[in-house]
Amino acid sequence: MSADPKYPVGRFVPPLAWDPAATSQWLGDLAALPASITSATSGLNDRQLDTPYRDGGWTVRQVVHHLADSHLNAFCRCRLALTEEAPVIKPYEEARWAELPDARTAPIALSLQILDGLHPRWVALLQALTTEQWQRVFHHPDHERPLTLWHTAALYAWHGRHHTAHVIALREQLGWT
Repeated sequence: MSADPKYPVGRFVPPLAWDPAATSQWLGDLAALPASITSATSGLNDRQLDTPYRDGGWTVRQVVHHLADSHLNAFCRCRLALTEEAPVIKPYEEARWAELPDARTAPIALSLQILDGLHPRWVALLQALTTEQWQRVFHHPDHERPLTLWHTAALYAWHGRHHTAHVIALREQLGWT
């Protein structure tokens, strides 16, 4: 892990091209996320869940709910890219979503259940893609170029490891074993 509390696994480095070997690793990371984040949050009480993982950062609870929100949106974007020709997706204000009452107070079990159901389905979809389908794209209004499905898989594999590492680093820092 990195010493940087904001990027404990380092910043996302986009792959330059689609690579089947790298894809296998991304799918493994996506498949592992539900168990990884469940393990990282196991046994935490409400006070701990409501602790920010860094100064100015979200609470552990918000991070877990953010993972469910973000990955659900990414799954839908993948499906849109596979069923429409280069769709323009609707972005969302993730920081504002993290401030909504459910993200600040709801039990994390609700979002862990979403991740438990979503990730196996998402991985099954991605595992079935052809080489041509991995090249499918969607347009995100905040990005200058279209995003491929392989870029999206790499990004969300990193994203899950990134936020899980936030929780693990906080546990280590505060001695929450």
